[in-house]
Amino acid sequence: MVERTREIGADVARRTVLAAQGFADGRPTGAVTRRHLQRVLGRLHLLQLDSVNVAVRAHYMPLFARLGAYPRALVDDAAWSHSSRRPRLLAEYWAHEACLLPVEDWPLLLSGAKRRGWWKYYGPLVEREPQLVADVLAAVKELGPVGAGALDTALGGRSTPRPPGATWWDRSDVKRICEYLFGVGELTTGTRVHFQRLYDLPERVLPAAVLGAPPVDDDEAARRLVRKAVGALGIATEPELRDYYRLGPGRNRRALAELVEAGEVERVGVRGWRRPAFRDPDARVPRHVTGRALLCPFDPLIWERARAERIFGFRYRIEIYVPEPEREFGYYVFPFLLDGRLVARVDLKSDRAAGTLRVKGAFAEEGVDETRVAAELAAELRVMADWLGLDDVVVGERGGLASALDREVRAR
Repeated sequence: MVERTREIGADVARRTVLAAQGFADGRPTGAVTRRHLQRVLGRLHLLQLDSVNVAVRAHYMPLFARLGAYPRALVDDAAWSHSSRRPRLLAEYWAHEACLLPVEDWPLLLSGAKRRGWWKYYGPLVEREPQLVADVLAAVKELGPVGAGALDTALGGRSTPRPPGATWWDRSDVKRICEYLFGVGELTTGTRVHFQRLYDLPERVLPAAVLGAPPVDDDEAARRLVRKAVGALGIATEPELRDYYRLGPGRNRRALAELVEAGEVERVGVRGWRRPAFRDPDARVPRHVTGRALLCPFDPLIWERARAERIFGFRYRIEIYVPEPEREFGYYVFPFLLDGRLVARVDLKSDRAAGTLRVKGAFAEEGVDETRVAAELAAELRVMADWLGLDDVVVGERGGLASALDREVRAR
């Protein structure tokens, strides 16, 4: 007898995804604490880092989307400081991309479950310069947490000189070695200053319980990571689950098959989806999803653009690298989630010198109630501005929603 795959509707899948990502829960009514931070991290398992700071750093925004205004120092303390009273909760490593992730997940990602990263291309340099590698490690032990530039100076400028006009990717030898050692787990991030990664030894950063834990078999590490991805996404296709931690295709498929066989993941069909899907058996399916949120481009709800389009009917592309005259919506565009639907998008910039959150463009999706969307969006922009310590919200003229949004902003 062949077991039939259960089929569910696309709307059920959408509400499952939103609940898994934390959007079916109300925001805290009182002060946001470390407990709230841990609750969100228990769902998402990671926060993507990105260098763009035109509005706000990417790793702060998913928490704001789910918790509302909160002290950003909660993240800083969890990621880059440690005390016996408030132990470090997060470590940096390459997961989906460069991410903050729970310290206990660091060994899983360093296992053979994950594909070797781009730092493997620095391997020939490491083999060619073993003494420089040893000196880098000794200098970090003495000076850390320390940046690559300061290390290069401390080592007497032994890197190959960078050519005039070198780009960010034209790194010094010391920086390349630091990144290689970071990739293989011999260095980690001790702290960050002005977003610069300062390297340190893992034994001075990570809890002893994490460093002293028995090694995890590669296959078991893969199963754990895939299970986390299923829990975070609620329901997803195999490539989407693979993308969460950037596992290799073969490893991901084997782990997923084993989880299905064990009953830890359910294989389902979603009407309208061309690929089979995999569901968290513990996933909630709320009757309705209410509330609002601004989503940065690196929020896990939308970072896989084809998935966002399939689930929400919302086509979204980041246009940072598109020449300005050719941009459709803007440089750094935030989709707006309202009652479980992506209903609008805004191009945002924090003008810190002027104390202003600038809405350079505002665009509504077809068929939405623009009056209500403008009112809810104006209210959320005001919350965001206050959270960022900005006095004003100023709406520009670009986009079909700009006029209505401007009226709502001015009325507040």
